[in-house]
Amino acid sequence: GEVESPTAGADVAVIGGVIAAVVFVLICLLVVMVRYLYRHKGTYHTNEAKGTEFAESADAALKNDPALQEAVDESKKEYFI
Repeated sequence: GEVESPTAGADVAVIGGVIAAVVFVLICLLVVMVRYLYRHKGTYHTNEAKGTEFAESADAALKNDPALQEAVDESKKEYFI
């Protein structure tokens, strides 16, 4: 027979512990990522004027926007696409 050294069992235990720790850390990261993605779902915000989705044209939407009331000049109209 082959004689086992007394440190062989300790080496296997250390390797098993390291692998278990890595797996535990990866599972924790996965849980944190899934929780973050779930809680931040649908938080896309736009800077569009309120109430413009029901306007019949771009002119009507700009005229009804209270933030742009004094800035809109009827003689100079510019549209950015």
